[in-house]
Amino acid sequence: MLSFNLILPEMNQFISSLGGSAYKGSIIFLFSIAAGLSRPYAGKLADVMGRKKTMNIGLLITIVVSLSYPFTRSIGLLFALRFIHGLSAGFSPTSATALLTDLLPEKRRGAAMGIWGTFISLGIGIGQSLGSFIFSQSNYDTLFLCAAGFGFLAVIFSGFIKETLSNKQAFSWSILKLKTEDIIEKPVKPAALIMFLTAISSGMIFVLTPDVSDFLQITNKGYFFGIYVLSTIVMRLFFSSLSDRIGREQTLLIGCVFLIMSMGLLATANSFFSYTLAAAVFGLATGVSSPTLFAWTADLSLPERRGTGSGTMFIALEGGILFGSGLTFIFYKNTIESAQMLFNIAGGFAFVALIALILQLQRKKIKRADLNSAEPNNALDK
Repeated sequence: MLSFNLILPEMNQFISSLGGSAYKGSIIFLFSIAAGLSRPYAGKLADVMGRKKTMNIGLLITIVVSLSYPFTRSIGLLFALRFIHGLSAGFSPTSATALLTDLLPEKRRGAAMGIWGTFISLGIGIGQSLGSFIFSQSNYDTLFLCAAGFGFLAVIFSGFIKETLSNKQAFSWSILKLKTEDIIEKPVKPAALIMFLTAISSGMIFVLTPDVSDFLQITNKGYFFGIYVLSTIVMRLFFSSLSDRIGREQTLLIGCVFLIMSMGLLATANSFFSYTLAAAVFGLATGVSSPTLFAWTADLSLPERRGTGSGTMFIALEGGILFGSGLTFIFYKNTIESAQMLFNIAGGFAFVALIALILQLQRKKIKRADLNSAEPNNALDK
């Protein structure tokens, strides 16, 4: 995650230096398209060839692409590299999450996913803050080399990980032939819907916050993510087991309320303090929602299809980020007013997620009541 995020705060400026200031949204857009396309293959390969081998495919792509960025001299080549880089994001997190799910005790999934999510957030927050610092002290080439270096460290550490899939198969081209059930794991769809709706905010934040920092005269373009990561770590350290105690959907309701609040704060942020507050509340939202969504996915996935279940969740994540970043193509006019309008739109989608969760809880309540009322009749029939 450090490798992925180290370069993000400076990518808007990098694409502008190549004459592509009108295509800032493509930095996330192309990455998300590629990641979304590769998720089903990653999930299937993780379920067939093994979690660890699939994860390492993604890490190797990360290293090669990061080493290639310094040779970029055209918008077309940058687009191609961003697309290939997105493939790595499809392989590594999908297979790593499936591997982790294999290891987790069912009653502690929420707490364990909180720890997992904390390190994801550390990679995002520290990566973006550190990326701006490295660039301020050096140049783009050094920044890209550092990203490759973190990818290389990940490969080294992966050597200490044990494979959790017992019945592995050798690679064959037939594995890459996908069926519908290889793309979407049906039992995971309720969690995937909430992931999609809430990830729209992230897609906009990835594209817009470096520029909003500029508008507010905040030098470090990764500042938003630095505050966000501190906030989300605090939330995950103290409340990561909340969904184990009160339920997944109930916990996600809290997360959606925080997300709506954070988007409202971003839409009105006009000072260092209000921007900082918005980042902190966004951290609370992700600190509650992210580990809960992954724990809920683990609950819903069949043991032998955890790679596919994880892939479905990440497809929803990338789809939300893709949709959110895509909206910036339409509505963002390189002004703070257009950015704030987009944050209001993101808050609207978070509100839809809130309504969907309420309806989900109502359906479960009705189903539970129907089962309870059927039990006496079953006893009489027997």
